[in-house]
Amino acid sequence: MSDSLLRRGRSCLAMAAALGALLAALLPAALATAAEKPAVTLSKNQAGQGGDITVKGKGWRADALLMILICGQATPAKGVPGGTNSCANAEGLAVTTKGDGTFTKKLPVAEPPEPCPCVVHVATVTGEKAQADAAFKVAGHPVKDLPEQESGGRLSVLTDTRLDGDSGVLTWFGAPPSRKLVFTVGNVGSAPVKDPVFRVGTSHGVFAPQWEEQQWRGTIAPGKKAQIKLPVELSAGAHGNYLVSLKFGGKVLAEQPWGVGRPWGVTVFWILLCVVVPAAVFRIGMAVVDRIRPNRRGGGRSRAAGRHRTGRLAELTDRLPKLRLPQGAVAADQAARTRRTKPTEDTRQGGADPNGTATLPWFTPDTGPGGTAPAGRLSAPSENSPTANSPDSPKTTKGNT
Repeated sequence: MSDSLLRRGRSCLAMAAALGALLAALLPAALATAAEKPAVTLSKNQAGQGGDITVKGKGWRADALLMILICGQATPAKGVPGGTNSCANAEGLAVTTKGDGTFTKKLPVAEPPEPCPCVVHVATVTGEKAQADAAFKVAGHPVKDLPEQESGGRLSVLTDTRLDGDSGVLTWFGAPPSRKLVFTVGNVGSAPVKDPVFRVGTSHGVFAPQWEEQQWRGTIAPGKKAQIKLPVELSAGAHGNYLVSLKFGGKVLAEQPWGVGRPWGVTVFWILLCVVVPAAVFRIGMAVVDRIRPNRRGGGRSRAAGRHRTGRLAELTDRLPKLRLPQGAVAADQAARTRRTKPTEDTRQGGADPNGTATLPWFTPDTGPGGTAPAGRLSAPSENSPTANSPDSPKTTKGNT
């Protein structure tokens, strides 16, 4: 029994010793990794424009996207007070770290917009912010001392910046987009900072930022911090990718990207305008043409107007006093009209003769075939008549004599 307990105790002690040895081997490496900061080394400390150098880094986050720039008016101890505006941004490069946090990149040498002292500035693009600088001299580039910093309070951004707010319906139709830049600063100086004046800049693409001063009302005591909200507004109809920069005391404290959507309402408005305006012009032109060209219906209106005028004249004529003839004269006139019109009507109707003789259209009533002339009517002499051969009858000749 005692031997088994003794063996178990020895095995436990062996396992504890092995675990202790393993922890002793891993703990220094873990502490070294945790304490290691991002660092940058250069293959050469001086080179002229047109040359190139090799930049190596270690201690960075694995698979992190980094930006490499040559900046002026900067030192490794003070960083880059002027922000990326003092760097050669056009010649900058991007690199992604390996799984162990290292990288190697060949960088072309370019002159920054600000004089030296210069540094090779490496900073993270996404994720947790980290940066490192290495002193570098651009051969042939002017050199100027750094400006002296004023003694007193100094502000430093303690948290990541963000843009609060949302776009309204009017922004969809081209209204200026607006946000609030929110950040937390701390006073790392020895004097309080009262009513600090910040400069907020907005830039689009490769254009330089447009700065605007914004004053925050309040006092930040040494060692204290405060959350600050500053309004940011773009121009009307702005869209695309913008960068909001924050500067205080000549130093860029933070930068925040801002993606602004396209105002599609303006596009819809122009499309409707291109459709409605031509249609309205066409309708107006047709109305003008209808007014100018001669109207065929105008004659009908004129005739109608003439009929109206004739009707009015008839009404006036009816109202005038009428002259009345004697009754005897009226009866005589009607009898004369009846005698004149009755034979004509009988002839037109092709009716029979009153004596019973049928009258053909090409015969006169007194020369009907097989009939005799009615009493009281005269006819032209004929050669077969009884009086044509009598010696007392006058001779009738035809033709020219």
